[in-house]
Amino acid sequence: MADELKERKVAILTTDGFEEIELTSPRDAIQLAGGITHIVSPNGEVVRGKKGNEWSLDFDVDMPLDKASPDDYDALLIPGGVINPDKLRVNEKALDFVKAFFKAGKPVAAICHGPQVLIDAEVVEGRRMTSVSNIRKDLINAGALWEDSAVVVDQGLVTSRTPDDLPDFNEKVIEEFAEGKHEGQHA
Repeated sequence: MADELKERKVAILTTDGFEEIELTSPRDAIQLAGGITHIVSPNGEVVRGKKGNEWSLDFDVDMPLDKASPDDYDALLIPGGVINPDKLRVNEKALDFVKAFFKAGKPVAAICHGPQVLIDAEVVEGRRMTSVSNIRKDLINAGALWEDSAVVVDQGLVTSRTPDDLPDFNEKVIEEFAEGKHEGQHA
């Protein structure tokens, strides 16, 4: 498992208010599989996570969104939390960043509320997906084929519900990120 993602670069798109474990658990799994992760953010130098309703740790931003190029990354991860996706979904640069991964057929993973960003990027129509139940209707209304499963994979798009599903999510993230581009994924 240590070389499955050897030298693959993964952008973790986030801003303040992400659920800490939804960033750290997949990030650690990606790194253990040999991948390189960069926190990409519209924030300045740091982003702050949450543990439930409480603010938690600060994390260094590796690449400002303004300077980030999707061409420099092999895959994209969007952690959830309530605040993070809500801020990203109204940020045009963030949406353009997301759309570029879909257009190129690169794998994308989103957990919990993270798929909200995908709704506003207009890349969910006709896709099998899951999420935290709170945004089920949003995804259905945007044309996604929502199902209540620990993890759902659809042509390189990996989605999951909650931190309870992280073991399954991380496993599929590694698998899909290792496979690389998916020709049928275009937005």
